[in-house]
Amino acid sequence: MALLKYEEIAESLRARIAAGEFAPGETLPSGRDLAEQWSVSRATTVKAMDVLRSDGVVVAKQGTGFVVAETPVARPAGARRAGSARIAGGMPFLRVGEPDWAEPSARVAAALGMAPGISALRRARILQLSDGTPHSYAEAWFPPDIAEASPRLSQTAPIPEGTTRYVRRQTGRFPTEGVDVTTVRLANETEARHLGLPEATAVAVVLHTAYDGEGHPLVCEEGVTPAPHFEQVQTYAM
Repeated sequence: MALLKYEEIAESLRARIAAGEFAPGETLPSGRDLAEQWSVSRATTVKAMDVLRSDGVVVAKQGTGFVVAETPVARPAGARRAGSARIAGGMPFLRVGEPDWAEPSARVAAALGMAPGISALRRARILQLSDGTPHSYAEAWFPPDIAEASPRLSQTAPIPEGTTRYVRRQTGRFPTEGVDVTTVRLANETEARHLGLPEATAVAVVLHTAYDGEGHPLVCEEGVTPAPHFEQVQTYAM
């Protein structure tokens, strides 16, 4: 499906940011300049910037315009429903170590449809509360076909457009269905260390798997949140 003009402008700016043309904190072209460059109305360029702002890629700076966000944000595992904005549920995060290839747990391997003994690419991060303390620890696992086609997933540098859009740009595949499974258990040694918890602390675990239109998995993310920070609210008709 063809992109609308404002989506084209937003995707072009994402690619330029990802390529390093605009560094964090640097000002993007003005709405007037973009309107002239793309032969569109100012309203169209405003919609393009709104898309980038909703995804946490840019922020508005009074007297300057839009600048590339200096603090990337990410959402906890799950809650990635269509139409949801990353900035609305996003939190600052720290990358943990370097992306590496490892054998995932049996649960993750099953979600990715991988046989035992096969490695996947792992990217780990700690999501933070406003005071800088840990909120949750998440490991995102990418199957070999996705990881090998998307080399920047193996790098520690942030991916400004987000991994979902980057994978789509690299592979043409994008999520059409998400499955979230929530369970409760005790934190393991690694999780307790990253979250600053005593071992044997109760945690909620959300296993989020995103599937493309053909039902093939794109990523499986396991998010671990201590009990005091986990809350699930559902509103429904009765």
